[in-house]
Amino acid sequence: MRTKYLYILGLVIGMHFSALGQNGNSNFISSAASQNQNCESDLASVNLSNENIEYIGRWDFSGQCPKVWAPGAYLRFRFKGNSCWFIIEDENLWGNHNFIELVIDNSIENRIRLSGKLDTISLPTNLDSGEHTVLICKDTEAGIGYIKIKEIHCAAIMPGKLSSERKIECIGNSITCGMGSDESYKKCGTSEWYDQHNAYMAYGLRTARRLNAQWHLTSVSGIGLVHSCCGSSTEIPEVFHRTSLGIDGKNWDFDKYIPDVLTICLGQNDGIQDSTLFCNAYVNFIKLIRTYYPETQIVCLTSPMGDKTLNDVLKKYINSVVERRKSEGDNKVSKYFFKKRYIRGCGTHPNIDDHALIADELEIELRKLMCW
Repeated sequence: MRTKYLYILGLVIGMHFSALGQNGNSNFISSAASQNQNCESDLASVNLSNENIEYIGRWDFSGQCPKVWAPGAYLRFRFKGNSCWFIIEDENLWGNHNFIELVIDNSIENRIRLSGKLDTISLPTNLDSGEHTVLICKDTEAGIGYIKIKEIHCAAIMPGKLSSERKIECIGNSITCGMGSDESYKKCGTSEWYDQHNAYMAYGLRTARRLNAQWHLTSVSGIGLVHSCCGSSTEIPEVFHRTSLGIDGKNWDFDKYIPDVLTICLGQNDGIQDSTLFCNAYVNFIKLIRTYYPETQIVCLTSPMGDKTLNDVLKKYINSVVERRKSEGDNKVSKYFFKKRYIRGCGTHPNIDDHALIADELEIELRKLMCW
């Protein structure tokens, strides 16, 4: 089992959240009473706009502190010393709490459930005094609300770029969000629908890490091209340009991140539609993407959780869409059809092990396509 339960007290007395870590490291524990002891008093408050902190994803910098809604968005930095701590604000939208992934030195992975408006997170006290890397990734999707980075305290942020120049973007629905994949906090059907979200371990981010690439997830549970599920009347073209991936809010500046390769995994929520309606919508969505990314390689995917009936139809739709785009002069559109169905998670979504297998397929395809 990838995760064990840990507990950490927040900035406010009585506030706590569970940190689910691969190694079960109890050194994450801190409290309001012991804050000054566990978080060294001489640690400097880092300027959140420090050029050596990499913010990757649809971050909003319009306020005093950077905030983000999109799943899989992350920040990463390198620091020197054996201590570092930071404060994260959880929007707590409708009482829902976000999960984050805390990754130390590219190997120690901890899934953490925020539980208060403000949570203080301390890195383990047994780190050596050398250089360390920290990655904080939003595991839950935009509909659960934003997280905001309020403070970072480290002895020194070290210079140097951490990310490669390769860039991937994955457009999709709940599958791409990592919804229903992680039962380490609570089992399927015993808690809220977002408690099994884990974007960090979803196929897109796994594939990106294997290919040593940056990543963006542009995904919303239930969304479709012409029909969205679960009572939603919003389709992906209506939110694609939003920083918050919602109907309202400021527009995202696409110049900040132009992917080398972009995957589209839609159709599960649309179901079997009129072929002309669906294919026209798909082609028009690719044309919309092209207004922002004229040279990006686009790969159209079938649904990893689709049954044979649906995916047989999606294959016909996607073949038609790719052929049409090529006939219109767009030679950077291709397709990939998943070989298996992955449904071992909540609500027949892929679980974490399934996402690893999906990434196995996608990694091979993108390595070949991009010569990576």
